[in-house]
Amino acid sequence: MHRFIPTLAILLTSALSAPAQTLALPTDNRSLFDAPPQFFQFVDRNFEGEKSTPWEGGQFGFVRDPRRIGRSIAYARFHEGLDIKPVHRDPRGNPQDEVRAIADGTVAYVTAASNQSNYGRYVVIRHDWGGSPFYSLYAHLASAGVSSGQRVQAGTPLGILGYTGAGIDQRRAHVHVELNLFLSSRFESWHGANFTTPNHHGVFNGLNLIGLDLQALYLAQQKNPAVTAAGAVRSTESGYRVAVPGDADMEIVKNYPWLLDDPRPADRPASWEVTFSRWGLPLAVKASDMVVSQPVVTWVKDSGIPHYTYTRSIVTGSGSTGKLTAEGLRFVKLVCGWF
Repeated sequence: MHRFIPTLAILLTSALSAPAQTLALPTDNRSLFDAPPQFFQFVDRNFEGEKSTPWEGGQFGFVRDPRRIGRSIAYARFHEGLDIKPVHRDPRGNPQDEVRAIADGTVAYVTAASNQSNYGRYVVIRHDWGGSPFYSLYAHLASAGVSSGQRVQAGTPLGILGYTGAGIDQRRAHVHVELNLFLSSRFESWHGANFTTPNHHGVFNGLNLIGLDLQALYLAQQKNPAVTAAGAVRSTESGYRVAVPGDADMEIVKNYPWLLDDPRPADRPASWEVTFSRWGLPLAVKASDMVVSQPVVTWVKDSGIPHYTYTRSIVTGSGSTGKLTAEGLRFVKLVCGWF
Protein backbone atom coordinates (compact mmCIF):
# COMPACT_ATOMS: atom_id res chain seq x y z
CA MET A 1 0.00 0.00 0.00
CA HIS A 2 2.97 2.36 0.45
CA ARG A 3 2.97 2.96 -3.31
CA PHE A 4 -0.01 5.31 -3.07
CA ILE A 5 0.12 6.49 0.56
CA PRO A 6 2.72 9.27 -0.07
CA THR A 7 0.26 11.06 -2.35
CA LEU A 8 -2.78 10.46 -0.15
CA ALA A 9 -3.05 14.04 1.12
CA ILE A 10 -3.08 15.30 -2.46
CA LEU A 11 -5.63 12.70 -3.52
CA LEU A 12 -7.85 13.39 -0.52
CA THR A 13 -7.89 17.12 -1.22
CA SER A 14 -8.51 16.46 -4.91
CA ALA A 15 -11.38 14.05 -4.28
CA LEU A 16 -13.24 16.06 -1.65
CA SER A 17 -12.72 19.50 -3.19
CA ALA A 18 -12.53 18.57 -6.88
CA PRO A 19 -14.03 20.84 -9.54
CA ALA A 20 -17.81 20.72 -9.54
CA GLN A 21 -19.28 17.39 -10.62
CA THR A 22 -22.79 18.73 -11.02
CA LEU A 23 -25.03 15.90 -12.17
CA ALA A 24 -27.64 16.19 -14.90
CA LEU A 25 -31.03 14.52 -14.54
CA PRO A 26 -31.28 11.43 -16.78
CA THR A 27 -34.68 12.13 -18.43
CA ASP A 28 -37.08 14.97 -19.24
CA ASN A 29 -38.73 14.42 -15.85
CA ARG A 30 -37.56 17.47 -13.86
CA SER A 31 -39.92 17.19 -10.89
CA LEU A 32 -37.37 15.97 -8.33
CA PHE A 33 -36.91 19.38 -6.73
CA ASP A 34 -40.47 20.72 -6.70
CA ALA A 35 -42.95 17.84 -7.10
CA PRO A 36 -41.39 14.51 -6.04
CA PRO A 37 -44.67 12.55 -6.38
CA GLN A 38 -44.46 13.31 -10.10
CA PHE A 39 -40.80 12.27 -10.25
CA PHE A 40 -40.72 8.91 -8.47
CA GLN A 41 -42.50 5.87 -9.83
CA PHE A 42 -44.87 4.31 -7.29
CA VAL A 43 -44.69 0.79 -5.95
CA ASP A 44 -47.56 -1.63 -5.37
CA ARG A 45 -47.93 -2.26 -1.64
CA ASN A 46 -50.17 -4.51 0.43
CA PHE A 47 -49.57 -3.84 4.11
CA GLU A 48 -51.80 -5.27 6.79
CA GLY A 49 -54.54 -5.89 4.23
CA GLU A 50 -54.48 -2.37 2.80
CA LYS A 51 -53.41 -1.94 -0.81
CA SER A 52 -51.72 1.29 -1.88
CA THR A 53 -49.38 2.75 -4.51
CA PRO A 54 -46.99 5.03 -2.59
CA TRP A 55 -44.61 7.12 -4.67
CA GLU A 56 -42.23 7.14 -1.70
CA GLY A 57 -41.26 3.57 -2.60
CA GLY A 58 -39.44 4.87 -5.67
CA GLN A 59 -36.99 6.88 -3.60
CA PHE A 60 -33.49 5.91 -2.45
CA GLY A 61 -33.16 4.15 0.90
CA PHE A 62 -35.15 1.88 3.20
CA VAL A 63 -38.51 2.63 1.62
CA ARG A 64 -40.05 -0.78 0.91
CA ASP A 65 -41.53 -3.79 2.71
CA PRO A 66 -42.98 -2.16 5.84
CA ARG A 67 -43.03 -4.27 9.00
CA ARG A 68 -44.67 -3.47 12.29
CA ILE A 69 -42.25 -3.78 15.19
CA GLY A 70 -44.01 -2.95 18.43
CA ARG A 71 -45.54 0.45 17.94
CA SER A 72 -43.18 1.33 15.11
CA ILE A 73 -43.17 0.60 11.40
CA ALA A 74 -39.80 -0.26 9.89
CA TYR A 75 -39.03 -0.51 6.20
CA ALA A 76 -36.82 -3.56 5.79
CA ARG A 77 -36.17 -3.57 2.05
CA PHE A 78 -33.52 -1.21 0.72
CA HIS A 79 -33.84 0.51 -2.66
CA GLU A 80 -30.44 1.44 -4.06
CA GLY A 81 -31.45 3.95 -6.70
CA LEU A 82 -34.09 6.33 -7.99
CA ASP A 83 -37.11 5.04 -9.95
CA ILE A 84 -38.03 7.86 -12.33
CA LYS A 85 -41.46 8.05 -13.96
CA PRO A 86 -41.82 8.48 -17.73
CA VAL A 87 -43.32 11.72 -19.00
CA HIS A 88 -43.81 10.58 -22.60
CA ARG A 89 -45.98 7.61 -23.67
CA ASP A 90 -47.30 6.58 -27.06
CA PRO A 91 -51.04 5.91 -27.67
CA ARG A 92 -50.57 2.30 -26.51
CA GLY A 93 -49.05 3.43 -23.22
CA ASN A 94 -45.46 2.45 -23.96
CA PRO A 95 -42.89 4.89 -22.55
CA GLN A 96 -40.93 6.95 -25.05
CA ASP A 97 -38.56 8.83 -22.73
CA GLU A 98 -34.93 9.08 -23.73
CA VAL A 99 -32.51 8.10 -20.95
CA ARG A 100 -29.30 10.15 -20.86
CA ALA A 101 -25.95 10.09 -19.07
CA ILE A 102 -25.92 12.05 -15.82
CA ALA A 103 -22.26 13.07 -16.29
CA ASP A 104 -19.30 12.73 -18.66
CA GLY A 105 -17.70 9.30 -18.70
CA THR A 106 -17.05 6.06 -20.56
CA VAL A 107 -19.54 3.24 -21.13
CA ALA A 108 -18.21 0.34 -19.07
CA TYR A 109 -20.92 -2.24 -19.69
CA VAL A 110 -24.08 -2.86 -21.70
CA THR A 111 -26.12 -6.01 -21.06
CA ALA A 112 -26.28 -8.50 -23.89
CA ALA A 113 -29.85 -9.55 -23.01
CA SER A 114 -32.72 -8.16 -20.97
CA ASN A 115 -33.70 -11.39 -19.20
CA GLN A 116 -30.53 -12.11 -17.24
CA SER A 117 -31.01 -9.74 -14.31
CA ASN A 118 -33.65 -8.04 -12.17
CA TYR A 119 -32.28 -4.87 -13.73
CA GLY A 120 -33.42 -6.04 -17.16
CA ARG A 121 -31.47 -4.26 -19.88
CA TYR A 122 -28.97 -1.94 -18.21
CA VAL A 123 -26.01 0.31 -18.97
CA VAL A 124 -23.09 1.18 -16.68
CA ILE A 125 -20.94 4.30 -17.16
CA ARG A 126 -17.60 4.97 -15.47
CA HIS A 127 -16.85 8.47 -14.20
CA ASP A 128 -13.32 9.30 -13.02
CA TRP A 129 -13.61 11.99 -10.38
CA GLY A 130 -10.73 13.12 -8.21
CA GLY A 131 -8.69 10.06 -9.12
CA SER A 132 -11.44 7.59 -8.19
CA PRO A 133 -13.90 5.58 -10.30
CA PHE A 134 -17.63 6.08 -9.79
CA TYR A 135 -20.23 4.15 -11.80
CA SER A 136 -23.70 5.26 -12.80
CA LEU A 137 -26.18 2.54 -13.70
CA TYR A 138 -29.39 2.84 -15.78
CA ALA A 139 -31.78 -0.11 -15.60
CA HIS A 140 -35.04 -1.46 -17.10
CA LEU A 141 -34.27 0.05 -20.51
CA ALA A 142 -36.43 -0.94 -23.47
CA SER A 143 -33.38 -0.49 -25.69
CA ALA A 144 -29.76 0.66 -25.46
CA GLY A 145 -27.99 2.72 -28.08
CA VAL A 146 -24.41 2.78 -26.79
CA SER A 147 -21.59 0.25 -26.60
CA SER A 148 -18.77 -0.52 -24.17
CA GLY A 149 -15.78 1.78 -24.47
CA GLN A 150 -17.80 4.65 -25.93
CA ARG A 151 -17.11 8.10 -24.50
CA VAL A 152 -20.23 9.99 -23.47
CA GLN A 153 -21.00 13.44 -22.13
CA ALA A 154 -23.66 14.53 -19.68
CA GLY A 155 -26.89 14.38 -21.68
CA THR A 156 -25.71 11.79 -24.22
CA PRO A 157 -28.64 9.46 -25.07
CA LEU A 158 -28.10 5.94 -23.75
CA GLY A 159 -31.40 4.26 -24.58
CA ILE A 160 -35.16 4.35 -24.11
CA LEU A 161 -36.94 3.99 -20.76
CA GLY A 162 -38.82 0.73 -20.40
CA TYR A 163 -39.96 -2.07 -18.12
CA THR A 164 -37.51 -4.92 -18.70
CA GLY A 165 -36.48 -6.94 -15.68
CA ALA A 166 -38.39 -8.46 -12.79
CA GLY A 167 -41.31 -6.98 -10.90
CA ILE A 168 -42.44 -4.16 -13.19
CA ASP A 169 -44.94 -3.81 -16.00
CA GLN A 170 -46.05 -1.17 -18.48
CA ARG A 171 -47.99 0.85 -15.90
CA ARG A 172 -44.93 1.01 -13.63
CA ALA A 173 -42.39 1.60 -16.41
CA HIS A 174 -39.43 3.64 -15.17
CA VAL A 175 -35.67 4.04 -15.33
CA HIS A 176 -33.82 2.96 -12.21
CA VAL A 177 -30.67 5.09 -11.76
CA GLU A 178 -27.80 4.51 -9.34
CA LEU A 179 -24.42 6.09 -8.59
CA ASN A 180 -21.97 3.54 -7.16
CA LEU A 181 -18.59 2.68 -5.78
CA PHE A 182 -16.86 -0.38 -7.28
CA LEU A 183 -16.04 -3.17 -4.84
CA SER A 184 -13.65 -5.76 -6.29
CA SER A 185 -11.85 -6.61 -9.52
CA ARG A 186 -11.83 -10.22 -8.19
CA PHE A 187 -15.63 -10.31 -8.01
CA GLU A 188 -15.99 -13.26 -10.36
CA SER A 189 -13.83 -15.42 -8.09
CA TRP A 190 -15.87 -14.35 -5.04
CA HIS A 191 -19.14 -15.01 -6.87
CA GLY A 192 -18.04 -18.45 -8.00
CA ALA A 193 -17.13 -19.42 -4.45
CA ASN A 194 -20.44 -18.25 -2.99
CA PHE A 195 -23.14 -18.93 -5.60
CA THR A 196 -24.10 -21.78 -7.89
CA THR A 197 -26.07 -19.53 -10.24
CA PRO A 198 -24.22 -18.12 -13.27
CA ASN A 199 -22.86 -14.59 -13.28
CA HIS A 200 -23.82 -13.11 -16.66
CA HIS A 201 -22.41 -9.64 -16.03
CA GLY A 202 -18.78 -10.05 -14.98
CA VAL A 203 -17.52 -7.39 -12.58
CA PHE A 204 -20.52 -5.20 -13.41
CA ASN A 205 -22.94 -7.48 -11.64
CA GLY A 206 -25.05 -5.30 -9.34
CA LEU A 207 -23.65 -7.12 -6.31
CA ASN A 208 -20.24 -5.59 -7.07
CA LEU A 209 -21.54 -2.01 -7.08
CA ILE A 210 -22.64 -0.26 -3.88
CA GLY A 211 -24.77 2.86 -4.19
CA LEU A 212 -24.31 6.22 -2.55
CA ASP A 213 -27.40 8.32 -1.80
CA LEU A 214 -27.94 9.79 -5.26
CA GLN A 215 -31.17 11.47 -4.18
CA ALA A 216 -29.40 13.35 -1.39
CA LEU A 217 -26.55 14.28 -3.74
CA TYR A 218 -28.93 15.84 -6.28
CA LEU A 219 -30.63 17.84 -3.51
CA ALA A 220 -27.30 18.92 -2.01
CA GLN A 221 -25.96 20.05 -5.38
CA GLN A 222 -29.07 22.13 -5.98
CA LYS A 223 -28.04 24.19 -2.94
CA ASN A 224 -24.27 23.96 -3.48
CA PRO A 225 -23.00 22.81 -6.92
CA ALA A 226 -19.52 22.29 -5.46
CA VAL A 227 -20.62 19.21 -3.47
CA THR A 228 -18.72 16.18 -4.81
CA ALA A 229 -19.58 12.50 -4.84
CA ALA A 230 -16.65 11.73 -2.53
CA GLY A 231 -17.77 14.45 -0.15
CA ALA A 232 -21.28 13.00 -0.18
CA VAL A 233 -19.91 9.57 0.76
CA ARG A 234 -17.81 10.91 3.61
CA SER A 235 -20.75 12.87 5.04
CA THR A 236 -23.15 9.89 5.05
CA GLU A 237 -24.43 8.79 8.45
CA SER A 238 -22.58 5.80 9.96
CA GLY A 239 -24.47 2.57 10.60
CA TYR A 240 -21.86 0.08 11.85
CA ARG A 241 -18.13 -0.68 11.90
CA VAL A 242 -16.30 -3.89 11.15
CA ALA A 243 -12.70 -4.89 11.88
CA VAL A 244 -11.08 -7.13 9.27
CA PRO A 245 -7.67 -8.85 9.43
CA GLY A 246 -4.74 -6.70 8.35
CA ASP A 247 -3.88 -9.03 5.47
CA ALA A 248 -7.12 -8.07 3.67
CA ASP A 249 -6.48 -6.83 0.14
CA MET A 250 -8.42 -3.54 0.71
CA GLU A 251 -8.78 -2.75 -2.99
CA ILE A 252 -11.53 -0.35 -1.91
CA VAL A 253 -8.82 1.90 -0.39
CA LYS A 254 -6.64 1.68 -3.47
CA ASN A 255 -9.56 2.88 -5.60
CA TYR A 256 -10.85 5.40 -3.03
CA PRO A 257 -7.83 6.53 -0.93
CA TRP A 258 -9.88 9.41 0.49
CA LEU A 259 -11.72 6.80 2.59
CA LEU A 260 -8.63 6.51 4.80
CA ASP A 261 -8.81 8.39 8.08
CA ASP A 262 -5.11 7.79 8.76
CA PRO A 263 -2.97 9.26 5.95
CA ARG A 264 0.01 7.01 6.71
CA PRO A 265 -1.05 3.67 8.18
CA ALA A 266 1.30 0.73 8.52
CA ASP A 267 1.77 -1.34 5.38
CA ARG A 268 -0.01 -4.21 7.12
CA PRO A 269 -1.69 -3.20 10.38
CA ALA A 270 -3.12 -5.74 12.80
CA SER A 271 -6.53 -5.00 11.32
CA TRP A 272 -8.53 -2.49 9.32
CA GLU A 273 -11.64 -0.94 10.84
CA VAL A 274 -14.21 -0.05 8.19
CA THR A 275 -17.17 2.22 8.85
CA PHE A 276 -20.26 1.46 6.78
CA SER A 277 -23.56 3.21 6.17
CA ARG A 278 -26.71 1.34 7.18
CA TRP A 279 -26.91 -0.21 3.70
CA GLY A 280 -23.22 -1.16 3.43
CA LEU A 281 -21.58 1.80 1.70
CA PRO A 282 -17.95 2.10 2.94
CA LEU A 283 -17.56 5.54 4.55
CA ALA A 284 -14.16 5.46 6.23
CA VAL A 285 -11.22 3.15 6.84
CA LYS A 286 -8.54 3.30 9.53
CA ALA A 287 -5.70 1.07 10.67
CA SER A 288 -6.26 -0.61 14.03
CA ASP A 289 -4.16 -2.43 16.62
CA MET A 290 -7.04 -4.86 17.25
CA VAL A 291 -6.12 -8.43 16.38
CA VAL A 292 -8.94 -10.36 14.68
CA SER A 293 -8.93 -13.70 12.90
CA GLN A 294 -11.99 -12.87 10.79
CA PRO A 295 -14.27 -9.83 10.25
CA VAL A 296 -16.14 -8.80 13.41
CA VAL A 297 -18.56 -5.98 14.25
CA THR A 298 -16.92 -3.40 16.57
CA TRP A 299 -19.81 -0.92 16.75
CA VAL A 300 -23.39 -0.68 15.53
CA LYS A 301 -25.85 2.17 15.86
CA ASP A 302 -28.74 1.43 18.20
CA SER A 303 -31.93 2.49 16.43
CA GLY A 304 -34.25 0.76 18.88
CA ILE A 305 -35.16 -2.03 16.48
CA PRO A 306 -33.38 -5.27 15.48
CA HIS A 307 -30.26 -4.46 13.48
CA TYR A 308 -31.10 -6.74 10.58
CA THR A 309 -34.11 -4.57 9.64
CA TYR A 310 -31.95 -1.56 8.80
CA THR A 311 -28.64 -3.14 7.69
CA ARG A 312 -29.93 -5.23 4.77
CA SER A 313 -29.60 -8.27 7.07
CA ILE A 314 -25.83 -7.75 7.28
CA VAL A 315 -25.75 -7.28 11.06
CA THR A 316 -27.89 -9.18 13.55
CA GLY A 317 -28.65 -8.49 17.19
CA SER A 318 -30.03 -5.42 18.92
CA GLY A 319 -29.01 -2.61 21.23
CA SER A 320 -25.35 -1.60 21.27
CA THR A 321 -23.97 -4.96 20.13
CA GLY A 322 -24.23 -6.95 16.95
CA LYS A 323 -22.53 -9.55 14.83
CA LEU A 324 -22.29 -10.30 11.15
CA THR A 325 -24.80 -12.70 9.64
CA ALA A 326 -23.56 -15.30 7.17
CA GLU A 327 -24.71 -12.95 4.41
CA GLY A 328 -22.99 -10.05 6.14
CA LEU A 329 -19.69 -11.91 6.45
CA ARG A 330 -19.82 -12.77 2.77
CA PHE A 331 -20.48 -9.11 1.90
CA VAL A 332 -17.66 -7.74 4.09
CA LYS A 333 -15.23 -10.23 2.59
CA LEU A 334 -16.06 -8.86 -0.86
CA VAL A 335 -15.76 -5.20 0.19
CA CYS A 336 -12.43 -5.72 1.95
CA GLY A 337 -10.91 -8.31 -0.37
CA TRP A 338 -10.55 -10.90 2.38
CA PHE A 339 -11.09 -14.03 0.31
